[in-house]
Amino acid sequence: MTGTARDYAAGVTPSQGRQLLAAVTYVGSWHRARGRRLAAFFAVIYFAALRLAEVVGLRRADCHLPEAGWGTFTLREARPVSGKQWTDSGEWHDRRGLKAQEANTDRPVPIPPVLVTILQAHLAEFGTAKDGRVFGNERGGVVGSSTYWRVWEEAREYALPPDRVESPLAGRPYGLRHACITRWLNAGVPIAEIARRVGNSPEVIHRRYHGCVDGHEAAANAKIAKVLEEEGDTA
Repeated sequence: MTGTARDYAAGVTPSQGRQLLAAVTYVGSWHRARGRRLAAFFAVIYFAALRLAEVVGLRRADCHLPEAGWGTFTLREARPVSGKQWTDSGEWHDRRGLKAQEANTDRPVPIPPVLVTILQAHLAEFGTAKDGRVFGNERGGVVGSSTYWRVWEEAREYALPPDRVESPLAGRPYGLRHACITRWLNAGVPIAEIARRVGNSPEVIHRRYHGCVDGHEAAANAKIAKVLEEEGDTA
């Protein structure tokens, strides 16, 4: 069932999403701050629907974080895990352009005030990585996939009841992206705009998330009924 609408409809609810983000901050000792260092990392996925590789590659220079109101990410590169033997630099994370976009193009993504505040607090406490990225490990290097996976797995145990921990619910951090996209659809954001923000085609969004919008059939029926009534008035 991977990639079907049913998978995404079974994703985290808004309350579960916020519980998971809060649980991340409890992972690890307060001194080492393993979870607190990544709390904003996961919040970026949940509130802006970025891919994991895009969050890893996010730089401070890519972020407009005003004192009030909405901010903006201007995404330019992703840092997917490739393995040292497959990268020109010898690093674990390759440097690539954005998925599904032409080379040397960027993608502006508006970010809500709640995420602006989270990122401001993160930068005030942890600063940036050595090369100016927003998120780094304790040594200032690239955040490894094994690091954020371990934190996520521990956070699930804090946030979810035992029966849910054993279920597929929020089994991957990527579920936060699906939750964000579903939230935007439920808010009535046009599919074309959602596709632009997340770096997919409208066709992909429609195919993957069709049926995920709460009450979509009733809303569609109401719109059709209204048109029929208007046509009847002019007949």
